[in-house]
Amino acid sequence: MFLEVLKAFFIGVVEGITEWLPISSTGHMILVDEFVKLNVSAEFLELFLVVIQLGAIMAVLILYFHKLNPFSPRKTAAERRGTWRLWGMVAIGCIPAAAIGLTLDDFFNEYFYNAWTVAIALIVYGVIFIVLERHNRKREAAYLAARRPRGAHARPVKVGPGDDGDDAEQGLFRVRTVDEIDWKTSLKIGCFQMLAIIPGTSRSGSTIIGGMLCGCSRTAAAEFTFFLAIPVMFGWGVLKLIKYVLAVGLAMTATEIAVLVVGILTAFVVSVVAIKFLMGYIKKNDFTAFGVYRIIVGLVVLAYFGAKVLL
Repeated sequence: MFLEVLKAFFIGVVEGITEWLPISSTGHMILVDEFVKLNVSAEFLELFLVVIQLGAIMAVLILYFHKLNPFSPRKTAAERRGTWRLWGMVAIGCIPAAAIGLTLDDFFNEYFYNAWTVAIALIVYGVIFIVLERHNRKREAAYLAARRPRGAHARPVKVGPGDDGDDAEQGLFRVRTVDEIDWKTSLKIGCFQMLAIIPGTSRSGSTIIGGMLCGCSRTAAAEFTFFLAIPVMFGWGVLKLIKYVLAVGLAMTATEIAVLVVGILTAFVVSVVAIKFLMGYIKKNDFTAFGVYRIIVGLVVLAYFGAKVLL
C-alpha cells in the first residue's frame, strides 16, 4: 500500500502543477505513466486520473471563495449582482465544451490519445504562445513609447485605457479584469476551450490563448480559465464516478481508497501553490517561457516514444 500511495502522491503533484499552468496535464501524464504505474485496475485508474482533478478544483474555490460567493455578507447588492453575472459568463463559456465534450470525448480518446498527438499539440501550442507574446511585446513597446514624454516640458501622450497609470498590459487589452468579460467574449473563449479535447492541447493553455486573442489581459484570461474549469472538471469528475459505479460498483480496496484520498489531497495543495505562482508570475512576465517549455516537452515525448518504436 505504501508504494502505491507514494505513486499517488507523485501523480497528484504532477496534476496539481500541470492542470493550471498552460503546459498540458495530459502530456505530462503520458510520460508519468511510462515510469510510474499504479498497480490498480484499468477502470479504477481511469477514475483516479479524473477524480483527482476535483482536488485541483477545490483549490480554485478556496482561493477565490470570496470573489465567487454571491451570498457573501461582506458584498454590497451591486457586488452580489456582479458575482451572479460572472457565474453567468462562466456558464455561457462552458456551453461549447459541454456540447462537444459529451459527444466526441470517447472518439478523441480512442483515436487521438497517443504520444504523437500529444507531442504535436505540445509543440504547436508552444509556438503559438511564443508568436502571440512576441506580437504583444511589440504592441507594449509601441504603447510605452507613445506614452513617453517628448521634450523637457512635454506631457505623456494619452493612448487608450491605460492613461490612469495602469501598466502596459492593462492599457493594451480591451478586457482588463475578469469582471469585464461579456457574453460574446465568454462564448468565444468557450470555443477555444473545446480545443482541449485534443490530447496535449492543455485546457488552460487553449483558454488563455483564446482569452488574449479576444482582448483579455493575461490576468483576466488566466482567472477566467480557472473559473471555467469549475463546472467542466467537476461535472466530468462526477460523470466518471457515476460510470465507474455503474460498471464496477461502490466496492474499493483499502489501497484504492488510500490512493484516491492521497491523490486528491496532494492535487489540492499543489494546485494552491501553482495558482498563486502563476498569478504572481504573469504580473511581471508573459507566457513565452511556458511556450518554450511546451516545445521542449513535446520534443522529449517525440524522442522517447520514437526511440521505443525504433528499438
